[in-house]
Amino acid sequence: MNHKLVIVGAGSAMFTQGIILDWLRRKPEGDWEIALVDIDAGILDATEKMARRLAVSGEKPLKISASTNRRDVLEGATVVVCTIGVGGRRAWEQDVFIPRKYGIFQPVGDSVMPGGISRAMRMIPAVLDIAKDIERLCPQTRFINYANPMTAIIRALRRETSLPVIGLCIGVDETLRFLATLAGVPYNHITAKWVGVNHLTWIVEIRDRGDDLWPVLRKRVAEQRAKGINPELVGRMGWAEGDPHPAQTSYEALFSWELCEEFDALPAPLDRHVTEFFPARFPQGCYYGRQLGINAFSFEKTIAHGDKIYDSTLNLSKGDGPIARDQLGTTAGEHMQLMDILESIQHDRRQWYSVNLPNGSAVSNLPNDAILELPAAAGSDGFMPMPIGQLSPPITAILLRRLAAVEATVEAALTGNRKLLAEALVLDGGVPDYGVAERLTEDLLRAQADYLPQFK
Repeated sequence: MNHKLVIVGAGSAMFTQGIILDWLRRKPEGDWEIALVDIDAGILDATEKMARRLAVSGEKPLKISASTNRRDVLEGATVVVCTIGVGGRRAWEQDVFIPRKYGIFQPVGDSVMPGGISRAMRMIPAVLDIAKDIERLCPQTRFINYANPMTAIIRALRRETSLPVIGLCIGVDETLRFLATLAGVPYNHITAKWVGVNHLTWIVEIRDRGDDLWPVLRKRVAEQRAKGINPELVGRMGWAEGDPHPAQTSYEALFSWELCEEFDALPAPLDRHVTEFFPARFPQGCYYGRQLGINAFSFEKTIAHGDKIYDSTLNLSKGDGPIARDQLGTTAGEHMQLMDILESIQHDRRQWYSVNLPNGSAVSNLPNDAILELPAAAGSDGFMPMPIGQLSPPITAILLRRLAAVEATVEAALTGNRKLLAEALVLDGGVPDYGVAERLTEDLLRAQADYLPQFK
């Protein structure tokens, strides 16, 4: 078989590097082309050169192509992956720094609260344009989105196009691995059910070969606390050895464990993201004696890490011949499940993954068209969600409010309605005062004007 994987936003070089290394490790069947697309010609050229240096070390041929215009490479694509970030890290900084002037602090700012909503205004129209090109040039392709804000983007694409686009995020998988480690059981022994919106996904059931694992997990946490271990360290999630990401080498889970005790379900992917969905509990970003985004999950360190990866890509593009293994960083990251999923689809293995897609009837007390993150089996017919049943009233109430904010965010991004954008900020809960929401709206729109033609 011939396979053509198009990465739109290939300047996200860690993702591109990881995909190629994963491809080389697996040696998948058929003839493969990986086409790289990025509107930044400089980083695209560096990424292409890096990719070619990686590809020459393989035992089977891998065709690499590249273009700043996605229309040049979309035709014939069997898989299209979206990893774009409109405006890059400099625009992302403004999403977070401007709300700080209003006393609003975020550790991430890519999904909810003012940072995530501001990002959605740039991202939704851009990803929708990509989707429309796919509809025209390669409508049978599998379209997979990794870009944030995940829930809002997938909702907009499902609403405005006919493409069965799905969203992937590794957060739930990493949380389940952390829970297996905490419980002292092999990861491949556990099964689970989960549901939510991306970055606030509730693990409602977890078992070890059929036995309920919650009692074991609660006992382990209680034992650590009883030993006097700093509770802020309870539940640390280890990433791959050598991972230099300063915000992700460990996820602290103190707040998430509190929510687990309150709602009888643990939210993934733990505090760095989950705190942003409960801004009222962290006024002025106060997080157990520290401040979110400052000295708790430093946002500046996350940005600096991204800049470092950019510089690393430029360095890896230099020279000839294969790249030595010790020149590469970790290959852990968002890409890790992609080749697994593609093989599960190709061979109809129906393996379970955490996928963002419409609810349908999987959760009986949430809207059918709501975009949820839940288990889905990947097979030759696409993705089949696991029946979850009915969620508890408290978790349902939390998710319904979040889904309402998503609807307002999507509509504001598509129409350029300033008033609706302010309403979305209030409905989201990150801005409790409407007057502040209006002023913040104008500040954000002014700072991001180059990327927001719909608001002119």
